[in-house]
Amino acid sequence: MKKITSSITLVFLLFTAFMQAQGTIRGTVVDGENGTPLPGVNVVVEGTTNGVSTDFDGVFEIQVVDNAGSLRLSYVGFKPSVIAFDLSGKKVVDLGKVQLEMDSDALDEVIVKAYSLAIDRKTPVAVSTIKAETIQNELGSQEFPEILKTTPGVYVTRGGGGFGDAELRIRGFNSENVAVMINGIPVNDMENGRVYWSNWAGLSDVTSSMQVQRGLGAAMIGLPSIGGTVNIVTKSTDITKGGNVSMTTGNDGYTKYGFTLSTGLLDNDWAATVSLSRTTGEQFVDKTTIDAYSYFLNIAKKIGENHELSFTAFGAPQRHGQRQNRLLINDYRKSERGIRLNTDYGYKNGQLVNYEDNFYHKPQMSLNHYWTINEISSLTTSVYYSIGTGGGGGTAGTNKFGIRDQALYREGAYGPVNFDQIVAENQALGNATSAETILRASRNNHRWYGALSTYNTELSEYIDLSAGVDVRIYKGDHFQEVTDLLGGAFYVDESGDVNNLNKVVRVGDKFSYYDSGYTNWAGLFAQAEYNKDAISAVLSVAGNTTYYKRKDYFSYLDSDPEQETDWINFPAFSTKGGVNYRLDEVNNVFANIGYFERAPFANAVFLNNLNDVNSEAVNQKIFSAELGYGFRGDNFRADVNVYRTKWMDRTFTRSFNGTDINGNEVIQTANILGVDALHQGAELEFQYRPIETLTITGMVSLGDWTWSNNLQDQPLNDENGNAILDQDGEQRTVDLYLEDVKVGNSAQTTFAIGADYAVLASTTVRASFNYAGDYYADFDPTGRQVEGLPQTWKMPDYGVFDLGLTHRFNFGGFNAQINANVFNVLGTEYISDAQDGDGSVAETALVYYGPGRTYTIGATINF
Repeated sequence: MKKITSSITLVFLLFTAFMQAQGTIRGTVVDGENGTPLPGVNVVVEGTTNGVSTDFDGVFEIQVVDNAGSLRLSYVGFKPSVIAFDLSGKKVVDLGKVQLEMDSDALDEVIVKAYSLAIDRKTPVAVSTIKAETIQNELGSQEFPEILKTTPGVYVTRGGGGFGDAELRIRGFNSENVAVMINGIPVNDMENGRVYWSNWAGLSDVTSSMQVQRGLGAAMIGLPSIGGTVNIVTKSTDITKGGNVSMTTGNDGYTKYGFTLSTGLLDNDWAATVSLSRTTGEQFVDKTTIDAYSYFLNIAKKIGENHELSFTAFGAPQRHGQRQNRLLINDYRKSERGIRLNTDYGYKNGQLVNYEDNFYHKPQMSLNHYWTINEISSLTTSVYYSIGTGGGGGTAGTNKFGIRDQALYREGAYGPVNFDQIVAENQALGNATSAETILRASRNNHRWYGALSTYNTELSEYIDLSAGVDVRIYKGDHFQEVTDLLGGAFYVDESGDVNNLNKVVRVGDKFSYYDSGYTNWAGLFAQAEYNKDAISAVLSVAGNTTYYKRKDYFSYLDSDPEQETDWINFPAFSTKGGVNYRLDEVNNVFANIGYFERAPFANAVFLNNLNDVNSEAVNQKIFSAELGYGFRGDNFRADVNVYRTKWMDRTFTRSFNGTDINGNEVIQTANILGVDALHQGAELEFQYRPIETLTITGMVSLGDWTWSNNLQDQPLNDENGNAILDQDGEQRTVDLYLEDVKVGNSAQTTFAIGADYAVLASTTVRASFNYAGDYYADFDPTGRQVEGLPQTWKMPDYGVFDLGLTHRFNFGGFNAQINANVFNVLGTEYISDAQDGDGSVAETALVYYGPGRTYTIGATINF
């Protein structure tokens, strides 16, 4: 009955909205002096709170209720402009290029440089832009990075399918090699480079624009941007006064509701934006429950003509169930749950227990100061602080969680775990015996302080200089703690803490391991930009040093001086340059080239989860080059680029049973150097508007990503540079057969085609198709030590079809809209991730399936 009532209500809202006259106005705002697009321009219907902002390409699109009126365009550093419009007899009016003139008395715009944003037809990089409107209309219950799935070179999966467990890959490079910045501040984990999207779940509500720079990118600071850079810019003082309330519902009980409120820039030069939301329900995969909140606060103050302060705080405390373990294809086929199958949960006293789950809260706060020193110089400074608490669930002790023919504690071969049976067994042991099986959490708490300051000045009429400093201080605490004794009185940790062998632990106690990792970073950077007539050029250099230190509280006695290491230092250097040439008003070409080094991650510096310092660890080296062409016509725009990225000295280690100088058998860890990979390809992105009411978008990405070379008879040395000996006292060598083996974990061929059609002035329908092919299973490169092994398993190609609708209407004097999306309309079953197995065949691969058909429907009321 509830579903029927909801459907009737929706039909009524749609019907009443259809009766109202509305239209769309679009245009491109450019700098009147040099014709470059202006991002973040406020476009507001005069006399209303109805407003939008231009994207990074200066493009805006706004829906209006009245047939006639005026738009007011305003932008920091430029004079406001008012443009009249008349929609009589039209659904869409295109204003073309709208020029804004500089205001010499206003605060200069420094946001673009501070946030390392690329400007269309000026910055020589391959770039794609996602507008806030696209995110709000089309994201639905998808993971935040999935909004990028129609971007060339980008491949996104949901991993195991849990909330926020998405994986973003660009040009074949995984997440630790893709830089993510929020308002110019890096957010990749300082120890391993990863980005955990569940920590940033609320960004979709407050993102002003999102930019993907593939390849070298425009950021001057040192970043792990081998594949590319994702720049996310949140709402700030440029947001129009007003707000919205929204609610979205979808399959499997998915529910999200929230609100956003902005004061706009007040007469006293203060501005504030606040946003709150909550998400509950499940994802498509069985029992991947969600309980997530998000909050965002921005307070800004303009001080005189030359200063602006902006304080931002945001976070997303959440807990969600996960599917952590890949399964065989045959497991999904045998299970009644099919591709929804999840074996990482059970029931205790009738209550759901996700023994593999994730819980985390990572608030980030930043204070930004923008200072116009004089007519030619400015200084932008950001200080920020992040504190992360949480981790992921799991089990310890006797493994009672087997599946198939080992499912002694499950309801069937793939059914949920019977925790009541485990509890009964632990209770039967009595109060004097350790529990056999318990639940634990692996915690990763951290504190991160940082400062980033950039000075900009004009060296001459045509040359600008930017230079600055980037400082980061990070400490991460890693440990396991008991979360549930499952009926037991205590648990004995036999070997975790050498200071307390056979340690008795209870709920909340640390056990198994406990260590702290310290990462300090210091960098300097400088960039010169040349812009005259049709030529824009840039050259940047940067140097940084990464310091690592580790302290282990369990593996060494408290009195042992080796409990804490010295600082280990990895200096690195980078340089890149590029030129963009505007052939005329519609054609441009660009080229860029760069070389940079990156320090190895912490796990390659400290081996075996101990304070074993790998003194032989070296920086990874990356060389990249790219050529591109852009076309900007009235109804058609396109970008084509080709790239080549060489990744050298990939960091690998491998453990061996070796012999020390005294002839004793020991486990030794060797550095494997000289492994290279080559990522090259071509990309096309286009947008075509054959008629005013229809927009067609598309992209094609063709990649050729392979491992470049074999290693044969390479001598192996341990972390101290000493030879690793075999049983006969001879130095060990290693063979790796990797030449021409395809890089796994990302589809090398992708294309997408989509269309948006305004069936009415107030209603837009959309459809898109995404294809992924030439997709190879992930694998361990150090495991290919035998010549003649087959190519890794190639997953089946697949295509996914999505549909959506956005309907705008007037609701009690407020602008409102309904968004409906159906993802994977045809219910295509496809493998989204795979780990290669024996023989590199389908039967042995461990896989995740992507989600089947899902949907969301939501309403937003703007005020």
